[in-house]
Amino acid sequence: MAPKLSEFVKAYDVRGLVGSQLTPEVMEAIGAAAVAVTGEKRWAVGHDMRDSGPGFAEAFARGATRAGADVLEAGLCSTDMLYFIAGQRDVAGAMFTASHNPAEYNGLKMCLPAARPIGLDTGLADIRDKAQAIIDGEPAPEAEAPGTVAKEDFLAAYAAYMRELVDLSGIRPLKVVVDAGNGMGGHTVPAVLGDQLLAALPLEIDPLYFELDGTFPNHEANPLEPANIVDLQARVKEVGADLGLAFDGDADRCFVVDADGEPVTPSAITALIATRELAKHPGSAVCHNLITSKAVPEIVAEHGGRPLRTRVGHSYIKAVMAEEDAVFGGEHSGHYYFKEFWFADTGMLAAMHVLAAVGGSDQTLAELAADYVRYTASGEINSKVADPHAKIEEVAAHFGAQDGVATDRLDGLTVEFADGSWANLRPSNTEPLLRLNVEGPDTASTERLRDDILRIVRN
Repeated sequence: MAPKLSEFVKAYDVRGLVGSQLTPEVMEAIGAAAVAVTGEKRWAVGHDMRDSGPGFAEAFARGATRAGADVLEAGLCSTDMLYFIAGQRDVAGAMFTASHNPAEYNGLKMCLPAARPIGLDTGLADIRDKAQAIIDGEPAPEAEAPGTVAKEDFLAAYAAYMRELVDLSGIRPLKVVVDAGNGMGGHTVPAVLGDQLLAALPLEIDPLYFELDGTFPNHEANPLEPANIVDLQARVKEVGADLGLAFDGDADRCFVVDADGEPVTPSAITALIATRELAKHPGSAVCHNLITSKAVPEIVAEHGGRPLRTRVGHSYIKAVMAEEDAVFGGEHSGHYYFKEFWFADTGMLAAMHVLAAVGGSDQTLAELAADYVRYTASGEINSKVADPHAKIEEVAAHFGAQDGVATDRLDGLTVEFADGSWANLRPSNTEPLLRLNVEGPDTASTERLRDDILRIVRN
């Protein structure tokens, strides 16, 4: 039975089980469909450390070249390195990765030239439908003259470009533990922050799990989950490091812990980087999704910037950044976007900004971060429910009738209260889940609001 692409083509990318859903035949059809739908005749193709990656990349290239496109095979890549290639070479891009998903998964992220995103509403739905037709027996697009395939290693060029954007050569010496989670950070960190390809920086890198291994033998490569940064936290304290960095599987996200092993929230990192970028580009717009702390837009405005609130998801925030020429954007999930990086997300550049801030100061990271933390947050709480939208309406009816309560529907339901507390409840794109985020002026108010909403959601 032919795979049904609608089951694993998601809002922003492709993510599915290797063998039963994702096969070379599927990837070859997607490669042909991507060329036919976008009209792009030049593609860069890369893959992460998963065993199925090279075969999938070759299959995509086969379909793309048969449809008349020339393909640059970049080999092992982090996702942000693929965005770098798409931006620097002005080519479309296909990156084979399932990010932090378990070993049995793989996936595909695509972009247009200049790293412009491809999501369901910007071409991915049409690519899905065209590829499905090919899988179901429609002849694949075939050009009179097939395209060519060329191999090229972009690691050195990527590393040099990142060092141009954030100069770390003059900072004070720092000891940094980096947990790559057996993901692509183990490939890129030695090139960018180490001395593998370029002159040494004043950084002593203590590596954790740099061996590329798509079976993730040490822990899941998802540092958003507290259990997956326990080793990093312990190592930072054990060796007396100044800070620790954790990358996810495809290294497009970065998480940070201070010298005590305490996590620094992505909202605090967003505010820190925003102030640095606004110092270079006064008056610029800064994007933040609606789950980030209320402190982020406050601090952006205090530093002369223009805060822009967006929906959750990279395709939304990248679109707003491009429309508004925003200098920077941050999300609660550890994605950070830079105008200087074609409005794309890069965990490496975010890490380098943190290193520059700490290394250019006589303060510790904890002392620096304290300036950007003003409220208490619940973190994201997931609830499995039969009808997510019905539960959202129950919560809206409960709070909407109260005086002094404001609601909006930018993304799910956001409820704001007179004491400064707020909550956002939104459905998952892929599962029958509701995701709840709550923030308040203190722990008691945050927990009270959290419990009130969960009573309704889980009743």
